Amino acid sequence: MPLLIVLRGLQGLAAAVMSPAALSTVLVLFPDGHRRARALGYWSMVATGGAAVGLLLGGVLTQYAGWRWNFFINVPVGLAVLGLVPRLVPDHRPERTRRRGLPDAPGAVLATAGLMARILAFSQAPEWGYTDWRTLTGFAACAILLAAFAVNEGRAEDPLVDLGIFKIHNVAGANGMMAVVFAGNLGMFFLLTLYLQDVEHYTAVRTGLAFLPFPVVLGLTSTRMAGLVRRFGFRPFLMLGPALVVAGMLWVSHLPVHGGYLVHMLPGLLVMSLGYGMSFAPMYAAATTGVPARWAGVTSGLITTSQQAGGALGLAVISGAAATVTSSLTRDPLPQALTSGYNEAMAISAAITAIALLLAVLVIRAPGRPDTLPAVMHARPDMQP
Repeated sequence: MPLLIVLRGLQGLAAAVMSPAALSTVLVLFPDGHRRARALGYWSMVATGGAAVGLLLGGVLTQYAGWRWNFFINVPVGLAVLGLVPRLVPDHRPERTRRRGLPDAPGAVLATAGLMARILAFSQAPEWGYTDWRTLTGFAACAILLAAFAVNEGRAEDPLVDLGIFKIHNVAGANGMMAVVFAGNLGMFFLLTLYLQDVEHYTAVRTGLAFLPFPVVLGLTSTRMAGLVRRFGFRPFLMLGPALVVAGMLWVSHLPVHGGYLVHMLPGLLVMSLGYGMSFAPMYAAATTGVPARWAGVTSGLITTSQQAGGALGLAVISGAAATVTSSLTRDPLPQALTSGYNEAMAISAAITAIALLLAVLVIRAPGRPDTLPAVMHARPDMQP
């Protein structure tokens, strides 16, 4: 188990390097507003739909080949990427426009430690207690470390994140939206998977099949967002999308014990997938719009950080809430106790996602049309820092 944890950590490190680089490449290769909007639609379809499709493939591999094959299957995929990227993806080597200092290692350490302390405190709070000294120490460490990170970024010669980027309303709002949307998304999939397998006794394959409509609808919606965003701007969809997601989550927060999939789960999944499909490409567009050239590179990193940190924190909070409710219902039969815990936690997922709707209304600025905005949306390769 320790080896598995270490190797999963290395996987996360590799993903943290690749994902921002891949998104930055998309932004460079598609500088035109309409073409970029379409590219971001495909990006969001692959990024989110791929994760959902992985549930189906993972179920098949786990049931018929063993859980280790969920790792083995990535080896040929990785080798294919190593072979194809040098041949298919143009190489952009930006010219340095300013002297670079030493890498901001203290900033990276402080930010990572602060986020880890926060996630640890939230994930262990249901077991330790929210007033336990260990939980309070975790929250205090998080606050101190992130405050030290902010101070460090203001003094560093070459900061990991120039905090001035958050003065751009759409960047701050879109990254905040991504954090809460991914928090609710990851928690939702986790809870529904547990419900299907622990309460409804679905096999791993059947569970994957139950989720299959989600990536299909999400993908079809995402690929059609380019024209809509170009015509109406991204702000309307940043309000409508999360609203649909919240509605779908509220639907599945009333799951009965041994309910029918077609009646009690599928409608909510379809509404959520439609909402996510409307949200992701506009969020990427909002997060990369109006950013000065010197911040173009860090923009992709912020997007990835918002997604991963939000997802990890959301999973910790939501799973902890489900466990707390379930453990308080010890007199109820186990299926009823589990279902009650999952439903309560799903309602919390909806509440977390609703924060995205508030951010869209209060922070995101109109008109937000990619073909009318400057900076990163029209960045050239030589503008990258």
